[in-house]
Amino acid sequence: MELFKIGFLTVKFVDIIDVLIITYVFYKLYKVMRGTMAFQIFTAIILILSISFVAQALNLQVMSWILGKVTDIWVIALIILFQPEIRRILLLIGRSKFARLFLRIDLNENVTEVVDACLEIQSNGWGALIVITRTTGLQNIVETGEKLDSRINKELLVSIFYPKSPLHDGAVIINGNKIEAARCVLPLSEVQLVNSRKLGTRHRAGLGISEQSDAIAIIISEETGNISIAEDGKLYLLQDINEFKAKLRDAMSNQSVTKSLKSILDSSEEVRS
Repeated sequence: MELFKIGFLTVKFVDIIDVLIITYVFYKLYKVMRGTMAFQIFTAIILILSISFVAQALNLQVMSWILGKVTDIWVIALIILFQPEIRRILLLIGRSKFARLFLRIDLNENVTEVVDACLEIQSNGWGALIVITRTTGLQNIVETGEKLDSRINKELLVSIFYPKSPLHDGAVIINGNKIEAARCVLPLSEVQLVNSRKLGTRHRAGLGISEQSDAIAIIISEETGNISIAEDGKLYLLQDINEFKAKLRDAMSNQSVTKSLKSILDSSEEVRS
């Protein structure tokens, strides 16, 4: 349905919807990349696309040809340049309210086991690093450590982080209702300082895994005894036990869309058979 004309352009209702969608997508891209090095590249791409649009509108053939050659390879260049940002956008989509319609929510009593273990480790003055997976698989991280596949248990977690334990170095990975592995090696964040406080290796490792996945990391400082949570590349110092439990309940109750759909498909197959 034609609404109006602007010069040689015919504007339809579907065109307005199209523009609104693209505007929303670019706004989300702006929010994700704001404050990063990729933002300057993103701005340059927007400028090139604007010039290309104007060149085509004014029928500037040479400029349109040059920009056309550039845009032939820009999709591949985008994937290479914006790999971390694309990962973050996909994670945000996977954690949106719409995606959560496909998730199976189950408030897990294992929260209590993890919280009690963290509090005992803190009272003993030990350090710890516990990663709780959500929708992003961490199989490559699990393979760097020792596989356990044990049920979540306070005593086991405390014994793992006992300073003389052979497993106390590295991170524990919790997936679903199991302690999947211990002594795992995590990627280190490039962030060195948070709130004018120099970060140690344990905190940088917790931040690193939260930057590259949607997992959350619980960090117990051996020096200060503080319990922090790294989530979405940010570090939060926990002051309240109820806040701690709420964070863990949210993290441990989320299962991946893939797992949920797989269980549905498996159930369907059983019914058919």
